Amino acid sequence: MSTLLVLPGDGIGPEVIEQVRRIAGRLINDLTIEERAFGGTSFDQFGTPLTEEALAVALGSDAVLMGAVGGPQWASAPRDKRPEAGLLRLRQAMGVYANLRPAICFDALANASSLKREFVAGLDIMFVRELTGGVYFGQPRGIETLADGSKRGIDTQVYTTSEIERVGRVAFELARGRRNKVTSCEKANVMETGLLWREVITALHARDYADVTLEHMLADNAAMQLVKNPLQFDVIVTDNLFGDILSDEAAMLTGGIGLLPSAALGDPGKPGLYEPIHGSAPDIAGQGLANPLAAILSFEMALRWSLGRTDLADRLQGAVTAALDDGARTRDLGGSLTTAQMGDAVLKGL
Repeated sequence: MSTLLVLPGDGIGPEVIEQVRRIAGRLINDLTIEERAFGGTSFDQFGTPLTEEALAVALGSDAVLMGAVGGPQWASAPRDKRPEAGLLRLRQAMGVYANLRPAICFDALANASSLKREFVAGLDIMFVRELTGGVYFGQPRGIETLADGSKRGIDTQVYTTSEIERVGRVAFELARGRRNKVTSCEKANVMETGLLWREVITALHARDYADVTLEHMLADNAAMQLVKNPLQFDVIVTDNLFGDILSDEAAMLTGGIGLLPSAALGDPGKPGLYEPIHGSAPDIAGQGLANPLAAILSFEMALRWSLGRTDLADRLQGAVTAALDDGARTRDLGGSLTTAQMGDAVLKGL
């Protein structure tokens, strides 16, 4: 019996997670699903975006699936109490250092991409984003008042050899099961951490993965190449900040950010953290307009990477493809289906 902790979170999070619950109930009968408040919802109830009890349940589960966190109503909360702080703490406590973000263009949606069909048909990129280091966690950080009364903001980009090497291994191993190519992105021309990143990835490749094609690309050039020739990429490995930006850019190549799931993995045997990469979308929350496919596909990744059910993951991936091939579309994809109706379409595909 496996255990999945769901953290619906804020905004559209509960709506998309509800569709995952429906599909899980149809697909697998030996899964125990727990649920806890998270993000702004947890702050409103308990004064913290992540309670110690919820964190303990997460660490004791086989997988954790979250919806989304954040919203304008918590913008004035202390920074360490904001919903996003709870997410960063959860990632760090779970030790999920490798964030897998697939950007796949379903054939039925190639015309929905922001690029012409010939640039995106067959697109299948796997982003491997380092998730527990870099500028989001580096110290010192903060805003200080200077002697003249003006202020200075400080964020510190920090990486160690081991942090870079372990996420690099994930990328190379994934590439071996795909098209055998890794593109490593950084800013080695202007950043010391970028220079170290390139040195470590180069050494790791020469030592253990010489059979995999490796190319280095400056992150700003990678941003341009994603809209110029995205089909050139197989696996992209990069740091926390650039991975955040580049994977969101790639989302629009697929037809919409409501389609993209993610998996955050740590050492073998530890629970993985799964989440759609879209935000909480407070402007449409509660209206039944959210696209649940990113959350559903995040559950597909949980089946594949943490719950040991590749067979069910394949079935679910096929059901999503069938629903899209059958014309199922939420508003963001140019259709009119509600969140629940898109869930119905995937259930039909099953």
